[in-house]
Amino acid sequence: MELQGDELHVETDEARSGSTPHIVRYVLVISLFLAIAALTVIWVTGAFSAAQGSRVGDVTNQAPPSPAYTEPK
Repeated sequence: MELQGDELHVETDEARSGSTPHIVRYVLVISLFLAIAALTVIWVTGAFSAAQGSRVGDVTNQAPPSPAYTEPK
């Protein structure tokens, strides 16, 4: 802390009343890595366990017609 004229200049750590150890950065990096690793494992195991080449039927984006629906003439 130093006094320059009428102004009081304080260091960053003194103004915060503590230090900044940057631990949040490490927590963020480690948790991001673990989340990516977990999602990769889930995706890969799902891809390996899925049946390959089996097709049940044609896939379309349309719903089947309702039995109560009659087409207009």
